Amino acid sequence: MPKQKTHKGTKKRFRLTAKGKAKHRQSGTSHLASRMDQKRTRNLRGTKTVDKSVLKSIVKALNGNSY
Repeated sequence: MPKQKTHKGTKKRFRLTAKGKAKHRQSGTSHLASRMDQKRTRNLRGTKTVDKSVLKSIVKALNGNSY
Protein backbone atom coordinates (compact mmCIF):
# COMPACT_ATOMS: atom_id res chain seq x y z
CA MET A 1 0.00 0.00 0.00
CA PRO A 2 1.37 3.43 -0.90
CA LYS A 3 1.46 6.17 1.69
CA GLN A 4 -1.22 8.86 1.72
CA LYS A 5 0.11 12.23 0.59
CA THR A 6 -0.60 15.46 2.41
CA HIS A 7 -3.07 17.73 0.61
CA LYS A 8 -0.96 20.86 0.11
CA GLY A 9 -3.93 23.22 -0.30
CA THR A 10 -5.30 22.08 3.05
CA LYS A 11 -1.89 22.43 4.67
CA LYS A 12 -1.67 26.06 3.56
CA ARG A 13 -5.12 26.95 4.89
CA PHE A 14 -5.50 25.02 8.16
CA ARG A 15 -3.44 24.42 11.28
CA LEU A 16 -4.18 21.90 14.01
CA THR A 17 -4.20 23.00 17.63
CA ALA A 18 -2.84 20.94 20.52
CA LYS A 19 -6.32 19.63 21.34
CA GLY A 20 -6.98 18.56 17.75
CA LYS A 21 -9.12 21.44 16.51
CA ALA A 22 -8.38 23.08 13.16
CA LYS A 23 -7.79 26.82 12.93
CA HIS A 24 -8.27 28.81 9.73
CA ARG A 25 -8.31 32.37 8.48
CA GLN A 26 -11.71 33.93 7.89
CA SER A 27 -12.69 34.39 4.26
CA GLY A 28 -13.63 37.72 2.74
CA THR A 29 -10.77 39.79 4.16
CA SER A 30 -8.40 40.09 1.21
CA HIS A 31 -9.99 42.86 -0.83
CA LEU A 32 -13.26 44.72 -1.51
CA ALA A 33 -13.59 45.34 2.21
CA SER A 34 -14.56 48.98 1.73
CA ARG A 35 -18.15 48.04 0.90
CA MET A 36 -18.51 46.14 4.18
CA ASP A 37 -19.44 47.89 7.37
CA GLN A 38 -16.75 48.25 10.02
CA LYS A 39 -18.41 45.81 12.39
CA ARG A 40 -18.15 43.03 9.83
CA THR A 41 -14.49 43.67 9.02
CA ARG A 42 -13.66 43.75 12.73
CA ASN A 43 -15.40 40.43 13.31
CA LEU A 44 -13.51 38.83 10.40
CA ARG A 45 -10.12 39.54 12.00
CA GLY A 46 -8.14 36.77 13.61
CA THR A 47 -8.61 33.04 13.26
CA LYS A 48 -11.57 30.78 13.88
CA THR A 49 -11.94 27.05 14.43
CA VAL A 50 -13.74 24.88 11.92
CA ASP A 51 -17.00 23.09 12.58
CA LYS A 52 -16.90 19.56 13.96
CA SER A 53 -18.60 18.14 10.85
CA VAL A 54 -15.69 19.09 8.56
CA LEU A 55 -12.87 18.41 11.01
CA LYS A 56 -12.49 14.71 10.18
CA SER A 57 -11.88 15.33 6.47
CA ILE A 58 -9.38 18.12 7.21
CA VAL A 59 -7.38 15.92 9.60
CA LYS A 60 -7.37 13.15 6.99
CA ALA A 61 -6.17 15.53 4.27
CA LEU A 62 -3.40 16.89 6.50
CA ASN A 63 -2.21 13.35 7.26
CA GLY A 64 -0.50 14.48 10.45
CA ASN A 65 1.51 17.23 8.76
CA SER A 66 0.37 20.52 10.25
CA TYR A 67 2.74 23.43 10.88
